[in-house]
Amino acid sequence: MKTSLAAQIGELLQARGLKLALAESCTGGLVGNLITDVPGSSTYFLGGVISYAYEAKVDLLGVQWETLNSKGAVSRETVIEMARGARKALNADIAVSVSGIAGPGGSMPGKPVGTTWIGLVTNEGEWGRVFQFSGDRVQNKSQAAEAALQMLLDHLHERVIAE
Repeated sequence: MKTSLAAQIGELLQARGLKLALAESCTGGLVGNLITDVPGSSTYFLGGVISYAYEAKVDLLGVQWETLNSKGAVSRETVIEMARGARKALNADIAVSVSGIAGPGGSMPGKPVGTTWIGLVTNEGEWGRVFQFSGDRVQNKSQAAEAALQMLLDHLHERVIAE
């Protein structure tokens, strides 16, 4: 049986004594759900913030209004600020954030439905990566959650995360 991404992540976080925090927008808690499906996840997963609205991103995660107004919620800058905020709020070693356009509406010029940014912030650096998914709303959310886990696993395996 293949070990899930979340289980692999859990093993690595636990072995290294690292704590994880999440900041989710379009995935609405799916990443946290996958993480907490793993027995014992409370030893490394501190929690997450579902910040769907701009106000929640600002009030709970410290995202700047200027960033949201100039770059939009679906941008590298926003997911980095979201991850920084979650990491700080929960005193975590690693934070992962997700913001995207799940669809069917919400597309903008240069940001079609399925556009999703994932951020990852640690003491060692900050990374943001854009994805373009092409499913329906539920599929796009699921693909975004899986991509966030894969990006975290790649980081833990010290694989290069493309900017």
